[in-house]
Amino acid sequence: QVTGHLDDCTCDVETIDAFNNYKLFPRLNELLENDYFRYYKVNLKKPCPFWDDNSHCGVRDCAVKPCPSDEVPDGIRSGSYKYLEEASNLAEECEEAKRLGAVDGSLSKETQQAVLQWTRHDDSSDSFCEADDIYSPDAEYVDLLLNPERYTGYKGPDAWKIWNSIYEENCFKPQNVKRPLTSGRGESFIYLTKWFSSVCVEKRAFYKLISGLHASINIHLSARYLLQDTWSEKKWGPNVTEFQQRFDEVITRGEGPRRLKNLYFLYLIELRALSKVLPFFERPGFQLYTGNKSHDAEMKNLLLEILHLAKSFPLHFDENSFFAGNKKEAAKLKEEFRLHFKNISKIMDCVGCFKCRLWGKLQTQGLGTALKILFSENLIEKIPESGPSYGFQLTRQEIVALFNAFGRL
Repeated sequence: QVTGHLDDCTCDVETIDAFNNYKLFPRLNELLENDYFRYYKVNLKKPCPFWDDNSHCGVRDCAVKPCPSDEVPDGIRSGSYKYLEEASNLAEECEEAKRLGAVDGSLSKETQQAVLQWTRHDDSSDSFCEADDIYSPDAEYVDLLLNPERYTGYKGPDAWKIWNSIYEENCFKPQNVKRPLTSGRGESFIYLTKWFSSVCVEKRAFYKLISGLHASINIHLSARYLLQDTWSEKKWGPNVTEFQQRFDEVITRGEGPRRLKNLYFLYLIELRALSKVLPFFERPGFQLYTGNKSHDAEMKNLLLEILHLAKSFPLHFDENSFFAGNKKEAAKLKEEFRLHFKNISKIMDCVGCFKCRLWGKLQTQGLGTALKILFSENLIEKIPESGPSYGFQLTRQEIVALFNAFGRL
């Protein structure tokens, strides 16, 4: 367990734990079980844009159970999405990854009709910013509660390739400073620490955000690990050994606690975004539309309660420290920041496991939405109390991703 002060912040671990565990998370968890937040539209068939996806555990062989075509309204899914149902030639390890990494795409008829109504409502609203893939014939709605983030068996060279690409090519890090990929690279950790002390706050922050996201994913895989797999039952639960391999201070030669503190830093960034975006959701015209008027109003009240609670946090991260120097240099760095993150979001289409890809895309979109909010403060301040918000807009996809990503931290 990590304790104490966080770098580049005025906050500490204990304050965050107390605020999240006893005040915010119970309310947030209730919100995320609501229909508006549990259905996420995603394209899991999008090809990897950076290298040939020839992994034997790749997307084409890790079958997903889609909704039967006769049960899916044309308005929700305009194109057929066919998957292979057999993979008799796969190795045993890949079979496990395919089985545990499969996404359950089933939705009830009632849910399908509701989602169709939600789409029609959004199409008639004042939104002009649409999420990537939302109109693709390969995009499908996924019930997040039926597809929890947990161990899938996706590991080895293909998984390492994803994270290597993220860290080595997209984190502003010099090539001679190697990320410590294994627990035994204490010397690399020393080099990384020296680099941290000499680089600007924006580049440190970017690295810490990605490291925090990586830590969050690893914690969930360790917390919901497949402990028993027999013909009669599957037993999921915490795998302490797996957690220690990734975060123990001795085993990781000091890097583990830093990874965990980066998770807290990520939490502060997304919490700050929630506190800043309150005016957008406070507008009378904004709805968490599902078609159930009384329930929608109840959920909006809960949402506003969460956002007001987020705003009340006493030790927020000060985003004004970002891009505060020379205007020309700051603008250039901000654009680099944006492009690097955009690149990382594209790498998620190279993940060779559907369930891992689902949560990777959702969490990167959630973090991307948080950054969009923090960098749009002037637009948010100009949002009218009533009427449409033309200067700043969030799509349903961004809203669902933002809150679900925050709920994973």
